Amino acid sequence: MKAYELLFFVAPTIEDETRLAVMKRIETTIAEGEGKVDNVEDWGKRKLAYEVAGLTEGDYTLIDFHANPANIAELDRVLRITDAVVRHKIVRRADRD
Repeated sequence: MKAYELLFFVAPTIEDETRLAVMKRIETTIAEGEGKVDNVEDWGKRKLAYEVAGLTEGDYTLIDFHANPANIAELDRVLRITDAVVRHKIVRRADRD
């Protein structure tokens, strides 16, 4: 398994229940691919460099995890179809393998 980092943000006005549902969906997708979540950091609200989808702030979360490279495409697909996630980025961390 390889080490990855996922950074995503949601609208700052989103309800806590919806945010927790997004986190649960991400963790479930990683677990179904036999991966494991190492660390979750809630970065909180931060100002965006430019307006995205009418938002000037985003509520960020950083997730460190290990997964098989073949399962990253499925995680990306899930994040793309999740309406609450405004933007996301998955990066391979070779220094944490």
